Amino acid sequence: MKKILFLLLFVSCSAFSQKAPKVDLSNPRATVYTHVYFLQANSYKPENAAKTINGLDKEESIKAAIKIKRILDGKGLKVDFNSISNDSMYIDSTAFLTQHKLVLFPERMPLISVEKKGDSWYYSSETLENIDFLYAEIFPWYIEKIQEIVPGAGHNKIFSVEVWQYIALILLILLSIVFFVVAKRLSFFFLRRILYKFTKNKSNEINSTLKKLAHPISLLVAISLIDKVLPSLQFGLEINTWFFLAINIAATIFWIYVFLKLAQVFLSLFHEYTQKTEGKLDDQLTPILRNFITVIIVVFGSFKLLVLFGVDPTTILASASIGGLAVAFASQDTVKNLIGTIMIFIDKPFHIGDWISAGEVVGTVEEVGFRSTRIRSADTSIFQIPNSKLSELVINNSGLRLYRRYNTQLGLRYDTPPELIEAFVKGVRKIIIAHPDTKSDAYNVEFTGFGDSALLILMNMYLKDLAWSSEQKSRHQIHITIVKLAKELGVDFAFPSTTVMIEQFPEKKSLELHYNNDEKRIDDVINKIVSDFKTIIKEEE
Repeated sequence: MKKILFLLLFVSCSAFSQKAPKVDLSNPRATVYTHVYFLQANSYKPENAAKTINGLDKEESIKAAIKIKRILDGKGLKVDFNSISNDSMYIDSTAFLTQHKLVLFPERMPLISVEKKGDSWYYSSETLENIDFLYAEIFPWYIEKIQEIVPGAGHNKIFSVEVWQYIALILLILLSIVFFVVAKRLSFFFLRRILYKFTKNKSNEINSTLKKLAHPISLLVAISLIDKVLPSLQFGLEINTWFFLAINIAATIFWIYVFLKLAQVFLSLFHEYTQKTEGKLDDQLTPILRNFITVIIVVFGSFKLLVLFGVDPTTILASASIGGLAVAFASQDTVKNLIGTIMIFIDKPFHIGDWISAGEVVGTVEEVGFRSTRIRSADTSIFQIPNSKLSELVINNSGLRLYRRYNTQLGLRYDTPPELIEAFVKGVRKIIIAHPDTKSDAYNVEFTGFGDSALLILMNMYLKDLAWSSEQKSRHQIHITIVKLAKELGVDFAFPSTTVMIEQFPEKKSLELHYNNDEKRIDDVINKIVSDFKTIIKEEE
């Protein structure tokens, strides 16, 4: 019975001894695991961990291995062995020159890597060259001096953290607050000076935006101080991991805020520039750019946050590609409208406030959006036209005309004497020339034909003011004056009528109208009407 128990004990001990890790340098994962495992408290064998160092003697190799482990712990870099390749022929294809090399933390610690030499993997020559610099940066000389002067009570532990570390952390936070206040004032001062030097702009809106921009910049300064000094406090790996995760998340959020405020500053300057231009279409570009830039910044910031939480960047890119393809198929109309929007801003077929006709829609352009354009018709109703369709329509832009043409016909009675026809035409011409809003060198007032019920006087002229309301006002002024001219001259406007001839009936006489054809009176009437017209125009202006 004793022999059987001894045999079982021997077999179990043999099995346990076989499971104990050995030095393995066959691939990147094995090398890193060997280094980390033999520097743990319950498996501490620094001479085994030192075998991952190549080219140094035994004592220097042990020091180097310990320093690498402390650097990783000090920055809170916890090794995820599942993310490290176990391919003995692993090649870093992202490097400038492809080589058998693997960087453990490309983003946060790119100088620490392993490389293949012969048939084994060791920490790289680059790592060994920079190890003293990295160690001195993370653990400055004054930390050891501080620990030496800390009294014995300061080394007492509360929840596995020494008292002096708690005190140092509180002092670091207070120092960061001081840095934040000072950096906020300095950053606002320098930002305002730089902006004024290049733009000469001191508007209240810009100053308000700069103050908001100085806030996250100063927070980044404070966080940088904590990031720099925190490893010196020598917390454990688990505590540092959570500390630095929080620091990196906060820094990423603040950077997103900084870029958003920077975009707001530049867009405010762009908006002020567009306000000074004659066209109003570029005014609509500001909100479109604001939305587009905001989406880009938030998307890239979210990508960075996902990476901090341990999501593989290649997985994100693959998901984004597949998701982007699905979204592209599902939102073809949105993409078309976006392209239509770009074409509208490039071609500029109209400006804000222009009166246009696009297909069956006629009205004033009020807004050009990211997806559609808003047009208000004459009855004040709103038409929302997708930009993809609007860019394909034939657009008649009345707002781009040099002048507004007004063409009409005036009908005089058939029994109007030739002298009064000439006087009426002459008076209308002078009225057109006298109006300040007409193009005085381009007009036509002529006796052009015989209508069914009237002698037709063509009146064709061009108005300088392109606004619809101004055109109606000018028409009203000219029409009223023409009516006054006709009344003073004794000229009647014709209307559809039928004349019955009764001249041949016994004792009947035809109806004859009496016109005053005195030339002096006609000239006096015309001059008086035109003079009064000029006076009225000046008073209304």
